[in-house]
Amino acid sequence: MNIAQLRWTEETGWVGGNDLPDAQLVLAFGDHAYFHSAECFADLRARFPKAYITGCSSSGNVQGSKISDNDIVASAVRFDKSRVRIVSFDVAPNADIAQLSRAMVAQLQETDLRHVLVFSDGMCVNGSELAFGLQSCGVTVTGGLAGDAERFGKTWVMANQPARSRCVVLIGLYGNISVNNQYCSGWTEFGGERIVTKSVGNVVSEIDGQPALALYKKYLGELASSLPGSGMRFPLNITTQQGDHSLIRTLLAVNEADQSLTFAGDVPQGSHCKLMRTNLDYLIENANMCAQNARPTNSTDGLCVVVSCVGRRIVLGQLTEEELEVVERHTGAKIKLTGFYSYGELAPVRNVLHCHLHNQTLSLTIIQE
Repeated sequence: MNIAQLRWTEETGWVGGNDLPDAQLVLAFGDHAYFHSAECFADLRARFPKAYITGCSSSGNVQGSKISDNDIVASAVRFDKSRVRIVSFDVAPNADIAQLSRAMVAQLQETDLRHVLVFSDGMCVNGSELAFGLQSCGVTVTGGLAGDAERFGKTWVMANQPARSRCVVLIGLYGNISVNNQYCSGWTEFGGERIVTKSVGNVVSEIDGQPALALYKKYLGELASSLPGSGMRFPLNITTQQGDHSLIRTLLAVNEADQSLTFAGDVPQGSHCKLMRTNLDYLIENANMCAQNARPTNSTDGLCVVVSCVGRRIVLGQLTEEELEVVERHTGAKIKLTGFYSYGELAPVRNVLHCHLHNQTLSLTIIQE
C-alpha cells in the first residue's frame, strides 16, 4: 500500500502527489469553490488516470496534524493486494434515503468486502436515515457528512466526476484489507434525565411535556441569550426506547414562535435525554484515548481517515490541532492522516457493527493491507 499526498491553493495550484500516477483511489477534501469546479476534477483525473476520485467539501481540511481552510487536500492510494469499487446516488427532495442507501449497499456486496467509506451531502441528506440504510452492509461503515465551514449553505460530494450537491458516495474496500475504527466524544451529562414527548425527525417540540426551547434556556442561564450558537457547547445525549446505545445530537437552530429545537440528526419521540457539557482538556483527553485504541494492527504503511465535528472545532478554537497531534503521535510515522471537519460523523457504536450518525465526535478509520 502506497500513499501520496498533495494540496491545492489558489496561489500554488497542486503541489505533491506526482509519484503515484497508478493510484486506484483518491480521497479529496476541500474548502474552496474550486473543489466543485469541473477543472478541479479534470486536474485530479489527469494526475491519477486509473483512480476512483472521491471526497467532499469540508469545514476544515486535515493533512497530517494540520488543519487548513480555503484549500483542497488529497491523498492518493495504490493497493498492492486489494481493490476498490464505488457506487453513488443523488437524493431528490422527499426521497427515501434509507432505501436508496440499502440499494447501493447491495451493489457493493461481495464475499471479500471488508469495509465501506461513505461521504454524503451534509445539508440535503438526513444522516440518521442514511445510517439506518447502511446498517444492511454486513461490514463496518465509517465516514461523514460534508461541511461548508461555518456557513451552513451548500455542500458537495465528489464521486468519480465533478463534485455535486445532493450526492452520496460509497467506497467499498475489498480483499487483503485491515481496518480499525474508533470514535470518541469527550462530553459529560448533567441535569436530570428527561423524555422527548413530542418530536418529528430532528425537530423537538416538547421535553417532559414542556416547550423544548424554554427548558433549554432554563438550563443554559445567561448563555441562552446567544442561542443557537451557544448550543454547540451543550449538545443533547439521547437514548432510544430500546436503550441499547446513546447518541449525541448538536443543536442547530431554535424557533421562538413554536418553542422548538432543531438538531443535527433525528431525535425520536420517546427517547430519554440529558444535556451535555465539556471542557477543552477533556475533549483532547478523549481524542488521546481514541487514538490509543485505534493504533495500527501491524507495522505497514496505512491511511487514517479523520472525521471530526465542526462543533468540536468551534469549541476547541485555537487548540483544535492538539486533537490531531495526539492522533498523529499514537498512529505513528507510517500512517498518513487525511480527513475533514464535518456536519456529522458516521461510525459504529462501541462494538456493535451497525453504523449510526453521531455529532460532536471524533472518528478515526485506519486502513492498512
